[in-house]
Amino acid sequence: MDKSSLRQKYKALRRDMSLDQIDELSLQIANQSLKLDIWNFEFYHIFLAIENQREINTEYILQIIFGKDANVVIPKMKGKDLQHYLLTDTTKLKLNQWKIPEPVNGIKIDPEQLDLVFVPLLGYDTLGNRVGYGKGFYDRFLSRCKKDVIKVGLSSFPPEEGVLGVEDFDIALDYCITPKTVYTFSQG
Repeated sequence: MDKSSLRQKYKALRRDMSLDQIDELSLQIANQSLKLDIWNFEFYHIFLAIENQREINTEYILQIIFGKDANVVIPKMKGKDLQHYLLTDTTKLKLNQWKIPEPVNGIKIDPEQLDLVFVPLLGYDTLGNRVGYGKGFYDRFLSRCKKDVIKVGLSSFPPEEGVLGVEDFDIALDYCITPKTVYTFSQG
C-alpha cells in the first residue's frame, strides 16, 4: 500500500477509537517497552501526543524514563525542522497551531546527544519503514542524530506487509512497540 493510502487508513482507524481506548493501549505499550533492553541510556527523545490525532499517550513512558533518572528531551517545531529541549519540572508547555504540546523555552539539546528516539507514526511495515504525517520532520531530525541512535516507533496496530514509495531519505525504525508485542527490525 502506498504512503498516502496508509495515512488515510490509520487516521480513520484512530478516529474510531475513544480516548479511553487510546489510554489503555498506551499503558499496554509502556508495559511492553519494559521488555526491551533500552533503559540504561542518558538521553531519551520522546514526542508529546497530539490528542485530537489519537496518538499514543506517552505519559506512561515518560514516567518510566523519569524513574530511571534519565534525561527527557522533547521537540519543538521551527520552520521545517525540529528543535529539541530538555524536559524539566520548570518546562512550560504550550499547544502550537497543530495542537502539538511544545516547550516554550528551555535548555536546547543537540540531536547528536540523543541515545534513543521514540518516534511518532501513523503506520509501519515489517521492515521497519515508517509512515508519518508526510512533512518529513522526523526523517530530517533523525538524519542529524548519531549513527547508532535507537529509533523506536509506538503504534496501536500491527505492521503492514510493505510500504510502497519508500525514499532514500526515509529512516527506518529499529523497533516498534505495540500493545501486544515488540517488533524488531534488522537494518542493513
